[in-house]
Parts: sequence; C-alpha cells; structure tokens
Amino acid sequence: MTVMLPGLEQSTEERREWGNDTLRVAIAHGPDSAPRLLAVWHVDEDAPDSAARRRSALPLLEVAVLGEGREGTAGKRHVDGAAAQRMRMADWRELRRGDVAVLEIDIADLDSGLFATVVYELADGVPVLRTWARVTSEHDALLEYATTGVLSGLGHSLAWEDDLILWDAPNPWSGEFRWRSASLATRGLYDVGMSRYGQVGAKNRIAMTSTGAWSTSERLAEGILQERRSGRMLAWHIESNGAWHTELGDRYGDVYLAAMGPTALEHQWSGRVGPEASVDTVPVAFAVVVGNPHGDDATLADLGAALTRHRRRTRRAHPDHDGLPVVYNDFLNALMSDPTSERERPLIDAAAALGVEYYVIDAGWYDDESGGWWDAVGAWLPSERRFPDGGLDAVIDRIRSAGMRPGLWLEPEVVGVRSEVAQSLPPEAFYQRDGRRVTEWGRHQLDLRHPAAKAHLDSVVDRLVERFGLSYLKLDYNIDIGAGTDRGAGEAPGTGLREASSAFLAWVSEIMDRHPGLVIEGCAAGGSRLDAASARVFPVQSLTDQQDFMLTPPIAVAAPLTLPPEQSGVWASVDGGMSDEETVFSLVTAMLSRVHLAGRIDTLRSSQRRIVSDALAVHRSLRGAASRAVPIWPLGLPGWRDEWIVRGARDADDLYLAVWRRDGATADAELRVPLPGLTATGPVSALFPVLRDAPARIVDGGSAVLIRLPPGPCARLYRLTVADHVLPS
Repeated sequence: MTVMLPGLEQSTEERREWGNDTLRVAIAHGPDSAPRLLAVWHVDEDAPDSAARRRSALPLLEVAVLGEGREGTAGKRHVDGAAAQRMRMADWRELRRGDVAVLEIDIADLDSGLFATVVYELADGVPVLRTWARVTSEHDALLEYATTGVLSGLGHSLAWEDDLILWDAPNPWSGEFRWRSASLATRGLYDVGMSRYGQVGAKNRIAMTSTGAWSTSERLAEGILQERRSGRMLAWHIESNGAWHTELGDRYGDVYLAAMGPTALEHQWSGRVGPEASVDTVPVAFAVVVGNPHGDDATLADLGAALTRHRRRTRRAHPDHDGLPVVYNDFLNALMSDPTSERERPLIDAAAALGVEYYVIDAGWYDDESGGWWDAVGAWLPSERRFPDGGLDAVIDRIRSAGMRPGLWLEPEVVGVRSEVAQSLPPEAFYQRDGRRVTEWGRHQLDLRHPAAKAHLDSVVDRLVERFGLSYLKLDYNIDIGAGTDRGAGEAPGTGLREASSAFLAWVSEIMDRHPGLVIEGCAAGGSRLDAASARVFPVQSLTDQQDFMLTPPIAVAAPLTLPPEQSGVWASVDGGMSDEETVFSLVTAMLSRVHLAGRIDTLRSSQRRIVSDALAVHRSLRGAASRAVPIWPLGLPGWRDEWIVRGARDADDLYLAVWRRDGATADAELRVPLPGLTATGPVSALFPVLRDAPARIVDGGSAVLIRLPPGPCARLYRLTVADHVLPS
C-alpha cells in the first residue's frame, strides 16, 4: 500500500504499509529522504498517526561509517549516522516463504557507494517481526555500528518519562532471569524540554550492553517496553552469542529504541565493507501485544505466547524437542567433577531403576591429576587412573546395558596452557591480541574460523561419539575471553569475537548434521550464554548452576520468557538427606520443562524412590503438552525471595499449575491463584504428588484457584481445563 503523506517536511515523500494478519509496518521514503520506519503496530490497535511521527522517525538502517560519524547530534548514542541519513530507497520486494511474509528493501547512497538490503520477516499468526540487513559498498569502508533493530515514536502522545516502563533482566550466575521494571525517568531518561528550541533532545541514554564472549552473564539480551496506561508491551531480543548493545533515548520529544550487535564504542568492533566484503547485521526480533483488559499478567502471558511460538518456529529442528528425555547428570550435588568407576556404578544403577533415559558423565572423566585439570584440558582423552577394570568404556557399557543412553561433558572451545594441544596447534588457531595468545584463568580459546582448530574439535567429537556410542554431549564454556581476537592480523577484536562466536554455532550445527539424533546441550557457567542465537541451534540449554533446590524455582519459572520449556534443562536435585516434601519440591521445579535429575540418587530412601519414579512417570505423560504449551505467570514474574511462586503452562484447554511454598511458617496456608484472562471450566486435579487430600478448588466464578498447602518447603502440580475469559459486551 502506498499513500502520500500531506504536510510532511518532504512534500514528495510516500508512506508504504506492509505486514500480515498480526503486525503492520509503516515506512516513509522519498527522493530527498532516507527510508524511515514510522511505526510497527498490532492489527488490534488503531493505525498510528504517521505524519505526526515523521519528525522523530529514524532510518530503517542505522549505520555510521568511520570518518563520518553522526550528523545533527553528537555523543554516545547509536542513531543519526551520517551514512544512514544519505541512504535512499532503490527497490521494494514483497515475498512469501511458506507461512512467512518477507519484505526486502534495497537502499543505497549513490554518492559514497554504500548499499544495503534490509529484511523483515513475519510469520502468520505470530506478532513478532524479525529484521536484519546485509551491508556492502563499492569502496572500502569501516562501519562503526549497524542495525535494523531500531524503532522510534515509542513515546508518541505519552508523558513518556513516567508512562513508559522498561523491563530488563539482570542475569547473575546461579540467580538467572531476574526481571525488574521501572519508568524511563527512574532509569535516568527525562524530557529536558530542549526539543522545543530545535534541539534533538537529551544527550544521554539508557544503555544496556554486554561485552565479551558470555552474552548473558550480566543481563539477558532482551527487554520489554510497556505503556503504563494502555498496558501495551513491546519486547525485543538480540540474536548474538557474543557482544551486543541496546539503548533507549529521546529524539524530538519522542522515544527510540536501538538494539544491535557489537559496536566500535562499546566492543572494539568495526565492520569492513567493500567490493568483496559485506556485513550482516545481528538479527533483532520485536514482539508487540496489546494491553489485555484482564491486566498486566494476562498481557505478559500474551507476550510469552508470542515469543515462544516465534522461537519454536525459527530454531533448528531436532527430535529432542518432542521427546524431552529425562537426563541424569552426575555433576550437581553428586560427583562434582570427580567421577570414578566406583562412584559411578551405584548412580548408574539408581538412575536406571528410576526410569532415567540419558545418563551424562559431567566434568572430570579425562582427569589424571586429581582435580588439577583446569589448565591442562584440550586433548579430551579418558582418564586411565579414574576408571580401572575396563576404563571409561566399561562405565559407558554399564550405562547402556542398564537401558540408558550415555553422554559426556565437554568444554570444546578452551585449551589449557599446559595442554599438548596448546603447542601442537598453530598460533592462528587461537584467540590473539597484539601478537599474543589471549589467556584467561589458565586457558586459551580456539578460533573456529581456523581450519586447524575446527579439524581438532571435529576429530575429538567424532572419536568420542564413535568410540563410546554417545547420544548426548553437554558443551560447557567457563571463561569469558574478553574483547575478542585480532586474529594476529590487526582486525578489530570485537569483529573477531563476533565472527568466531558465529563460527562456533555453525560448528555445533555441523556436528549435529554429521551425527543425526545426537543431543547437544549448551551451557556456559550456567546461564551465561542464554541468548536467542544459541537457542536457534542447541536443542537444550542449561539454565543455571544453582545447587540449592529452594532457590531454583524463581529461575525455572521466569525462564520461559527467554527459552521454550522443552529447551530448558532444569535441575531436580535429590538425595537421601531430604524430607519427602523437599524431594517433591525439587522435582516439581523441573516437571514442566526438561528434567535434569541430579544429586546422590543412590542414597534415596524407599519412599523417596517412589516419589521420584512417580514424578518421572507424570513428566513422561506431560512431555507432549510441555512441548506445545505457552507460559503464564498468575502471580507475575517471580521475585528472588518470594514466599509463594506459581508457574502456568497452557496447552489448548489444559492448564498446568506448579505451585511452590517457601516460607518458614509452621501452619497450613491458602493461596488464591488468579487465572489472568482465563476461566476454569472444570475441577482441579492434583497430578503430583497424588494425594487424597489435595485441597484445591475453583473460586470466584472460575477466575481463580484456591490452593491449600502444608508448611514449606512444599510444592504441588495441578491440572485444570480452561477457556479464554470473555468480557461482557
């Protein structure tokens, strides 16, 4: 659709609209102005006033070239790039790829020879817009930043200092997914009034940045912007498994959002473009949902559903997504990287008796130094001392003969400084800066762009998979290598980091191509690489290293806003020192996701063994539902110290509710659990544990469930049937 825009600065400018059954996009362009993204809106919203948003609108591609910088403003913001403002529309193509609508827009600056193709993708029925661009040039140039993840007009007609609420998620080790919200003013962004005097706006910004190779070690690579009055939510995630940057700022009395990969200012990055070189910007996805009349928790559920559906349809397909096999991993609260044949045997027998399907031997299986292996890894050869009487082969044969599939832990990207591999591979196979190999905590890091590094890891994985008949690999990463690598050739370290990080994910995909059915778990010191780029590749990811079963629920319950539950490995740690209720508590935490059983399962009492077996049987019956369900949060996203935590998973008419009580009270207590936007249409049944006196009932005309639990720690899993609540007209 093309319409004229009357009253704009450029009288010849046109407005084009594109989209599908969920989202619409408005773009303005003309012979004297860069193509600008005016608005993105949900089809259930009124179309925006495009003319009123024109002044603050930003180009489709925000890009700055070294030697030119920004135009019309200065500072640390990544908008108003001089090159971006010179671009003009050259072509517009609307395509269909199955159920996905694709828009490709060619833009060019004929004076400088800079060209780009901006791509937008929208899947039918999913209100999530994915965007990226390929940038090239007739002449050699260096980009300082480049992104299509830029939206403006977000504060239009709002008193945006207080009316816009920013949600972001600090992601501390062993305390992941700590979502918080505050107004833009609280975060430090104010309307200083200078736009009334012809100025662009304040020169500061709200900046959220991740440096180094741990993409989410400090905060998640995503966020939400909510309109306080309407409840509307706009969410985004950045598909980078390395460095990334997000900022919000004001521009001509309005608010913009820019989300991107690495930049020159924050990450020592530069993008080289020229006749034989191009740069692909880091993809960014935006989800838009209207404010649900049933309140913020219902809107958050709509947002979680949209993001979950988008992530499911854009990830690499794997049979594991439907199978959700139960994994026992010998690390957490069990062998803690100190395996031996003697220690493994009782755990193997106990896991098989409980119905475990995959048995994973975690770190230490290669260690002949009694725990001194940290700076010596790299060859990945089985220890002889730890596994007498047949070696590691005999232990894995025991796993297989017990009816389980074997798996091993591996940390492929690192090579210890004392490893023979550090000497046998060429220097160019490792991260380097200023002619020296980068070292962190006694380790170098392989650069998988180099054929020798890739060949080494290919031979390691192929040897282990073929020798031991492995069905599972857990790939960990426990250092952050810093700014990146200059490859020994003077490239920008941030550029090396981005390219090498992408090469790692490409290598993981190649491994699964070569070994069909192999399950590869992604891990990085718990949740330090829980980004959308990794989630598109790994069939399952570890969420945390948290060892305290009482502290795991807030992590597991918030996780579905970032990762579909069938890709979320959640620890269920149990041992004989726990009470029966504590055992139930730990198991419930994992039952709506991926059960990663852990702990000294060989010490369980008979009553605990029955509890675990029952839990795994219930989990197996729910695996299909878990792989289809979308999340809801009846009490909102959980706080770290919340005494009551509730997670819901909706699969069509079935709603599964997991409830945890963590207070220190000594008496029974009741909790009213609202069903935001839903109405219960049938009674509540207790799925686990199955108790005759499971006091849970529908109240408030079907809009809530009243649950009574004994003193904590206590947890229960329920099922009920629901329908969308329809407000009276």
